[in-house]
Amino acid sequence: MTQLDHQVHYVGPEITGSRIFKLIAFLYGISAYLVFFVTVLYAIGFVTGLVVPKTIDTGTDTPTVEAVIINLLLMTLFAVQHSVMARQQFKAWWTQFVPKPVERSTYVLFASLALLLLFWQWRPLPAVIWNVENPDLAVTLVTLSFAGWVLVFTSTYLINHFELFGLHQVTNHLIGKETPPPRFKTPLLYNFVRHPIYLGFIIAFWAAPTMTAGHLLFAAVTTLYIFVGIALEEHDLVALFGDEYRQYKQRVSMLIPWRRSL
Repeated sequence: MTQLDHQVHYVGPEITGSRIFKLIAFLYGISAYLVFFVTVLYAIGFVTGLVVPKTIDTGTDTPTVEAVIINLLLMTLFAVQHSVMARQQFKAWWTQFVPKPVERSTYVLFASLALLLLFWQWRPLPAVIWNVENPDLAVTLVTLSFAGWVLVFTSTYLINHFELFGLHQVTNHLIGKETPPPRFKTPLLYNFVRHPIYLGFIIAFWAAPTMTAGHLLFAAVTTLYIFVGIALEEHDLVALFGDEYRQYKQRVSMLIPWRRSL
């Protein structure tokens, strides 16, 4: 073993395998999940402008250029954290310092904190781009937005919600059960589009009876990030599952059902 090995391998099995660590890791995973759950509930209110004290259209009055710069920086911070920490190369380095059983929970926690910072520091841009005055159409758009959120949650449960957000890993570690290797599967909605979670987000963000400049900026940048995220994610999936995922890409569209180009 080299000097470098001694320097970087801080967390060994003698620590992660202890009973006290397993319990702490489990409680940490539960806490990270609860922070995530509260963050997502707040995100729904933030985007729709309902219930929560600060929404996408409220907050500190700021000059337009300054507001755009601040909002772009907040979204960039989330995008960088969310993308970089999900890459396999980063995980290989990161798990030298963060125990593998809590790696996913830590990722979820950091993503939640980045979003909470965005909600807190977001600057409104109140100029109205469109406003639907027909009450029936306005209600339809709000309902469609909530349907997008339902699609997001439903899609996570189809592929294992608790593994996606770290609870499965810390629970398996607590009871001494090995986490099984990833298995490629395409349940229900995944037979129509490859990324129903991202499709749900796009619907939720764009289906708005009143679209302000701030909301438009948020929806446009997050949609752009979704396409970047898909490219990065699918690169990793091809590396992991090979021809199985390549054939899936040829068979199923990315976001729009029954259209291969998207």
